[in-house]
Amino acid sequence: MNTLYLGDCLNVLRDNIPDESVDLVYIDPPFNSKRNYNIFFDDKEIQTQRIAFEDTWTLQNIQDSLAELHTIETDNLYFLLLTYQKVAPHAFPYLTMMTLRILELHRVLKPTGSFYLHCDPTMSHYLKTVCDLIFGPKNIVNEIIWKRSHSHSDTKQGASHLGRLHDVILFYAKTEDYFFNMQYVAYEQKYIDTYYKFIEEGTGRRYWLDNLQGPGGAAKGNPYYEVMGIKRYWRYSKEKMNKLIAEGRIIQTNPGTVPKYKRYLDEMKGKPLQDIWDDLKSLGGLGSKTKERLGYPTQKPKALLERIIKVSSNEGDTILDGFCGCGTTLDAAESLHRNWIGVDISPIAISLIKRRLKNAFGESVSKFEVRGTPTTENSAKALWKQNPFAFEDWWLTEFEVFATTYGTKGADKGIDGLAQYLVDPKEQKVIRAAFQVKGGKHIQSKDIDALLGAMEKHKCELGVFLTITKPTKPMLDTVAGSGFIEVPGHKYPRLQILTLKEYYQNKQLKLPSVNITFKAAQLKGKKKKNQIKMEL
Repeated sequence: MNTLYLGDCLNVLRDNIPDESVDLVYIDPPFNSKRNYNIFFDDKEIQTQRIAFEDTWTLQNIQDSLAELHTIETDNLYFLLLTYQKVAPHAFPYLTMMTLRILELHRVLKPTGSFYLHCDPTMSHYLKTVCDLIFGPKNIVNEIIWKRSHSHSDTKQGASHLGRLHDVILFYAKTEDYFFNMQYVAYEQKYIDTYYKFIEEGTGRRYWLDNLQGPGGAAKGNPYYEVMGIKRYWRYSKEKMNKLIAEGRIIQTNPGTVPKYKRYLDEMKGKPLQDIWDDLKSLGGLGSKTKERLGYPTQKPKALLERIIKVSSNEGDTILDGFCGCGTTLDAAESLHRNWIGVDISPIAISLIKRRLKNAFGESVSKFEVRGTPTTENSAKALWKQNPFAFEDWWLTEFEVFATTYGTKGADKGIDGLAQYLVDPKEQKVIRAAFQVKGGKHIQSKDIDALLGAMEKHKCELGVFLTITKPTKPMLDTVAGSGFIEVPGHKYPRLQILTLKEYYQNKQLKLPSVNITFKAAQLKGKKKKNQIKMEL
């Protein structure tokens, strides 16, 4: 069964993924940018932010990892990292973190498997030395350059460098017996006009008169004989040449000229894929209205992952992404009928992926399970006892709600989460829902009253009260008397209560179906430093 894990891929790989069980690994890990990627929520009534993922690595959080590499089998890696500690201290913590994870990814790959590491030019040269030690320098297949954007200049913002347009994708094989399936791209019109410039009368088919002579002559074993009065070393045997002549595929444009082979454009697969990819646009290049855009930092286009999957796997193979973010790899694998394993440390990512797969494939999506999140009422209660804030965050992200606080209460905004729903696509009408989570044993009517007050304050049309404890009768009376919100074609209760028990009994909240909480919108105002801003 396809599986989506919430957790650190290092632990997930060690605890759950057997040796040599995966056909293809693709990872797009943090690039050591020395910042946290935040999603900034601003709906004019309330401003907050959440860390989508962290990309800050320090000496404190990698000391144990470095010690793990001080073994007979991994001593070369250990000493390489010690060298980087001296000569590249800015990269050392990040490379230590990545080394342990690449080792585990190498372990789970089948002997015929391939590994793709997506990075940028600031880290690619360091990561290549790590991969050379793990996979062997002879097993690098390609260093792929992905031109992710068209020419632009940052000089207007004060930059003093050439435009930075590309990422690097390091492609390694586990062994020399790796699976490879060449892909082809469409010819450019200039190439077609230059080479396939002849058009066949009667059929309109374009063709090119290609060289028939055998390269290398006798030294390469090419046969020597006469064709249409011309003696040469030829590419084909005499028998095959006669067959091609009978089929009308051998053309002599004038008496005494060397015959040519008539190569039709519509019989060609296209141009074999090279290691510079400039034909796949980034999401920015696809425009702000593309349906692919989910508002997740560093999201890659699906076409990029589809290409990688087609090159290095067959239908039914297993694809693994250890930093799967918003799930582009999983979406592409599902589309191409591959099995998949996704891992991410962010609850926001897991929530987005679940919704993404449901929206993209509906009931046809292959069965998959989510691990690392509570799966029963008891395990959810255990999470609340262990970490109430993590419990709150988990339950809100189950509904794709943006948590307004996490880890510490800070300034109380009166609600725990915000959601936005598109209820009239034609008029672009959006309504808000305020969420409150209560995990304690004692809840009272004043808790519902507080939610109603927060709804008024933040102009939320709907309110949802999530609780472990069964609500009191006065609370239920308040909910029943709160009325409804009407939108075109639908009517929703203004206030709802859902208990944890009801949630695991699959009781559904009555909410609009189009949740746009985490979808990116047009930027307004000044972009905050080190943040991805979302104004919904």
